[in-house]
Amino acid sequence: MDSAAVLHQLLDALWTRYKSRVDYACQYQSMVEARGGKVQNDHIAFRTLNTQTGQQPAGVEALARIFTSLGYRQMEQYIFTDKKLASWHYEHPANPHNPKIFISQLEVEKLSPATAALIKETVANIPDLLSAQDLKLLADLKSGKNIGDTEGNALVGHLADFFSRPWKPPERATVEQVNKESQYAAWMLLHGNSVNHFTAYINYQQVKEWPDLEATVNALRQAGLPMKSEFEGERGSKLRQSSTQAWDEDCDVLESNGKPGKLRWSYAYYELAERGMVPGPHGTPVLFQGFLGEQATNLFEMTKRG
Repeated sequence: MDSAAVLHQLLDALWTRYKSRVDYACQYQSMVEARGGKVQNDHIAFRTLNTQTGQQPAGVEALARIFTSLGYRQMEQYIFTDKKLASWHYEHPANPHNPKIFISQLEVEKLSPATAALIKETVANIPDLLSAQDLKLLADLKSGKNIGDTEGNALVGHLADFFSRPWKPPERATVEQVNKESQYAAWMLLHGNSVNHFTAYINYQQVKEWPDLEATVNALRQAGLPMKSEFEGERGSKLRQSSTQAWDEDCDVLESNGKPGKLRWSYAYYELAERGMVPGPHGTPVLFQGFLGEQATNLFEMTKRG
């Protein structure tokens, strides 16, 4: 099994698990396929904390090490000063149809000392969910070696399981207090390494009735999906985005008496992106492949609660 096969299975596993939690994505897929269209995802977004997280690497590297081992290359950086975030996007040169990967990290040290302390206490002592054997197999794949099918299938399962919350359930009071300063941090305490969102690539949707982002959003809204009220980006610009509202779920927390409890909180939304043309390296127009900071800033807010 080569890196392309492992990546294909991993992306399928992440998509399947995400849809099991975000029914809006299932509804979109059903509606597109019923009209003879195709579901292709433009990018997958993840969040991280740039602080000590036990044996797991801090920040973006915790997740990027997986994707760069499977053929992805780090591209542009995006800084969100007000939100105390840094982000990078990754592309797969060997197969541009693979979804881009967008990973952000919260600069925990830039938060107030009290909030930073609550975050660090929750995440400081955790194992790395990737074993030494998993990391060795990733290194082999990165170097161009193939691995056995049995090893490869096991690795895919371990990688998919990595995209979960690696620390114990946070205290309810901690989540609520942290949320006052950073909704991003509160989301992280509840969901950890989980996928933050997938994004439909409207350019490849191939639904005749939905030729653009507006038509798609209007159809989804008419079908009862709760959609973001505004579009990000102007019509005809190099990147235009929208999304569903975030899907809420009951998250595991610890109550003040130390017993397990549930806290209703946002998990993920399903985003939609339409890309415009820009001049290519030789003057030939190509689809814009990057991201725009202001639009991403507004989309970060889709998981805000409280």
